[in-house]
Amino acid sequence: MRFTNGYAACAVCSPTRAALQTGRYPHRIGVTDWIRSRFQRGRIGTPAQNPTKYVGGRNNQFLCPPNPYWMEHEEVSIAEALRGRGYRSGYIGKWHLGDPAWFPPGQGYDENKGGCDYGQPPSYFDPFNQPKGRHETLRQGIHNLPGRKKGEYLTHREADEAEALIRGWHKEKKPFFLMVGHYAVHTPIQALAEVAAKYQRDKKPNNAKYAAMVESIDDSTRQILTTLKDLGIDRDTLIIFTSDNGGLDRNGSPTENAPLRSGKGYAYEGGIRVPFLARWPGTIPAGKISHVPVCSIDIFPTVVEAAGGKLPDDRAIDGLSLMPHLKSGGTTKLNRNELLWHFPHYRHAPGPYSIIREGNQKLIKFWGGPFELYDLQKDLGESKNLAAEMPKRVSELDTLLLQRLKETGAKLPRENPDYAKK
Repeated sequence: MRFTNGYAACAVCSPTRAALQTGRYPHRIGVTDWIRSRFQRGRIGTPAQNPTKYVGGRNNQFLCPPNPYWMEHEEVSIAEALRGRGYRSGYIGKWHLGDPAWFPPGQGYDENKGGCDYGQPPSYFDPFNQPKGRHETLRQGIHNLPGRKKGEYLTHREADEAEALIRGWHKEKKPFFLMVGHYAVHTPIQALAEVAAKYQRDKKPNNAKYAAMVESIDDSTRQILTTLKDLGIDRDTLIIFTSDNGGLDRNGSPTENAPLRSGKGYAYEGGIRVPFLARWPGTIPAGKISHVPVCSIDIFPTVVEAAGGKLPDDRAIDGLSLMPHLKSGGTTKLNRNELLWHFPHYRHAPGPYSIIREGNQKLIKFWGGPFELYDLQKDLGESKNLAAEMPKRVSELDTLLLQRLKETGAKLPRENPDYAKK
């Protein structure tokens, strides 16, 4: 089943990954921006605890809540939720949720191949390092992915690791949960030359390397699907394919999100709308398309239900299981009225923002103003701001947004007493 209204829980990576693992909104967890890796923090080591003090300079109208260095161990991951059902678990590729103590094994995963604090690889080619990198981690390469064949492409290595785990668990007759978080297509934009060459046939080649990186993910996905079929377990396996944020669209480079507006990091559909597909032969009717809005937070409860498990009863789970909707071919409705996003930071212009989508209407609350209101059914590209025409609706949605943010434990931007207005 393909979802035309699939969403990442945030327009950047770490918050979405935390939400996917837990079924909880990023702002409920406290991970609302991408987490800085050790090589990005200079001489700052691993602190004793996550920061709590609001931050902001004189040029910022608001003080913003700090972003953590890791997702707290108290959160329950998919791997931990399935352990009681006898499931083996593995993580491959990009993790980006904290320092070594918070790598996947610290969150319940039995196997970890490449999951670490990196948000991007030092290199896509074996030995996956930067020999002259400014930080020791860059010189070392990717955690638990030692070099084996110089020049081997990372995405293909990830596929091999996935196949090996699947075959091993099948031999042991163990049920399993495996997450493959390809480092691609994150920067650096590096691809196999022979794959990129086919995309340079036109007189004006456009981002051939990026296209080749996407093809390598296709190859990896095909290898995993083929492995499942070879072992005769494809009809016993639920597969969900999605992304952690929209494409990096800087005026068409390295990719283009049209007809969606903008890209990674931003409040518009290009930043948060992502591919979202589910496959389970014999259980999910093939070829179905759903227009129901779904989100990264729905993956945790969906997987837990599919495995016959139970959701944690000591915490709120914001996502919904999609299993009834999937099994019915999209005829069973989801009991949800709205989706939320909360990015209380100054990483991208015009500063902190929060979003609510109710029905086809989407309100963007830029904390420094103004509001933007769009009808996504009529205006997917968000070209016509309806806020001035519909002030009552803006007020209603803003009230609902603030109420929901409060209910879900969001830390809101605060007025900066030292703000020097220009």
